[in-house]
Amino acid sequence: MNVRDFDFHLPEKLIAQTPLKDRTASRLLVLDKHTGAVEDKKFPDLLQFIEAGDCLVLNDTRVLPARLFGVKEETGAQVEVLLLKQMEGDRWETLVKPAKRLKVGTIIRFGNGELTATCVQELEHGGRVLEFSYEGIFHEVLDQLGEMPLPPYIKEQLDDKDRYQTVFAKNRGSAAAPTAGLHFTEELLDQLKQKGVHLAFITLHVGLGTFRPVSVEEIEEHEMHAEFYQMSAGTARLLNEVKRQGGRIIAVGTTSARTLETIRQEHDEFVETSGWTSIFIYPGYEFKGIDGLITNFHLPKSTLVMLVSALAGRENLLNAYAYAVKQSYRFFSFGDAMLIYDKKTNS
Repeated sequence: MNVRDFDFHLPEKLIAQTPLKDRTASRLLVLDKHTGAVEDKKFPDLLQFIEAGDCLVLNDTRVLPARLFGVKEETGAQVEVLLLKQMEGDRWETLVKPAKRLKVGTIIRFGNGELTATCVQELEHGGRVLEFSYEGIFHEVLDQLGEMPLPPYIKEQLDDKDRYQTVFAKNRGSAAAPTAGLHFTEELLDQLKQKGVHLAFITLHVGLGTFRPVSVEEIEEHEMHAEFYQMSAGTARLLNEVKRQGGRIIAVGTTSARTLETIRQEHDEFVETSGWTSIFIYPGYEFKGIDGLITNFHLPKSTLVMLVSALAGRENLLNAYAYAVKQSYRFFSFGDAMLIYDKKTNS
């Protein structure tokens, strides 16, 4: 399939620059993946579509304040560093700007020298492996010096760091938020539980794949970057029981969907496991783990649009996106949400 098959017109004014004050105030476009029919709702209306016995699967990864601004020790030139993945010890895979002049052996100083980094390896696409030196606890130093790694299409500064975290964020390690989860409040989660909806948590640390555009014409040639995932024994038992009882598994976000599909593809059931996934889902893929998806609106020609198209059908998805543009839905990380499910299975 050609990457152009997943292109669509998106006015820049629809890219949400700031989060809504109330997490649940976003709109919800409900798409029936069987018929392609759409409905305009508010996010709390999710309660109308998720039934007792269904299970929402949420990604409890916690975003690191992973953007650092420093200077090269030798020249004083400014350097921007984005932490992507901890490798071993104090070595991290990073994206660096500008990368061309950052050679192996270069030392970068951050803040007043509380944190320094030495380049130990050059990677592709501006990637560098940096080894950090500091006193105390790395994450405490990072909390002092780092900024939230907002996507490049967001130009506004974020007043509250926690607004780029889900209310259930727990396990530190992400370079970006699982944005579909940003719409939930503790109150809405409690309402879902009171209705008899199960909540399950997995972890996938969002990494370099989120920031890499598709640079090939034929999407089958695109390679995803590996990301770390983890599922507990309790979550595995719950999901297998939901399946046995005929409940639906609704992934909250593409990160949850990719984790669930990875595990089901490898084990034919849900199991306690962890590892690295580079699964790439696009139309033609046969889903084994999820029955529905809650997700935000994604970039044209992105791997995320391809994943959502695989679940909803490309024509259904692009028609829904055209409708969302016409109705001025807000796009991307701080934008509105979408529920994709099959009404035929809704009791």
